[in-house]
Amino acid sequence: MSEARKRAFLEALEARLRETIAGAHRAEATAGSAAAEIQGEARRREDAKEAVVQARLSVAHRQRRERAVRELEALRDFAKRKLRAFSRGDAVALGALVDVEVEAEDGPEERSLFLLPAGAGIEVTGPGGDGFATVATPASPIGRALLGTRVGDTVEIVVAGRDAEWTVLDLS
Repeated sequence: MSEARKRAFLEALEARLRETIAGAHRAEATAGSAAAEIQGEARRREDAKEAVVQARLSVAHRQRRERAVRELEALRDFAKRKLRAFSRGDAVALGALVDVEVEAEDGPEERSLFLLPAGAGIEVTGPGGDGFATVATPASPIGRALLGTRVGDTVEIVVAGRDAEWTVLDLS
């Protein structure tokens, strides 16, 4: 069951990254066309400034697209391998689904995290809408803090400028 659930999460993440790539590509083309059009018709200083803004937007969208392409490639490389099944006694590592309890202002809440090489912060839904997990990467603060921990361990993580304790509840 765990491998099937992980595969479903991987497929959902891949779909989200493909959406990001397509959206960034469209936005890049739109901003590039707008920059060229404004530049061609520029008669005033403000027009020239707007052309520069659109050109910069186009570059930013291209960079976002390229980053998403690299993440998608890293994810596909990772997904080619057999997904490891973790037990409660194992240490958190890449490929682990980790259930944590997070101290929140209105009491503790549980979250599921999937430690992957790409896609930090993206929330994915399981098969048929069954459950969801947020992706953490080894490079993210949450991923770095959780790597090597075990069920029952508590780590302190700074999220949005606030210290919070995260306790590992389960691992699969």
